[in-house]
Amino acid sequence: MEDCEPSLPIRVYTVIASIPEGKVTTYGTIAHLAGAPRNSRQVGTILQRLPKDSKLPWFRVVNSQGKISLTGPDYIRQKKALLADGVLFTRSDRINFKIYGWPD
Repeated sequence: MEDCEPSLPIRVYTVIASIPEGKVTTYGTIAHLAGAPRNSRQVGTILQRLPKDSKLPWFRVVNSQGKISLTGPDYIRQKKALLADGVLFTRSDRINFKIYGWPD
């Protein structure tokens, strides 16, 4: 009998689709909620492979320090998307998980 559990990418997409507007979470939290608690780097790899026109709110995923892991134009694109989503940054360019973290 075949295993009917969805693949890790599908589980990751499902969790990311659940992040509410104005909230962020970490790669590690996504991995945990997707049933792969030790695979936070794999979550990053899955997100890197998303098509540019994806409707998934990929930009709501940040590192465990509350910072954007991307650099250059991708960093700017993610920060603009988060600001438009209502997420504010501290002076040190971090996101306060007590205010914006998900799940609460």
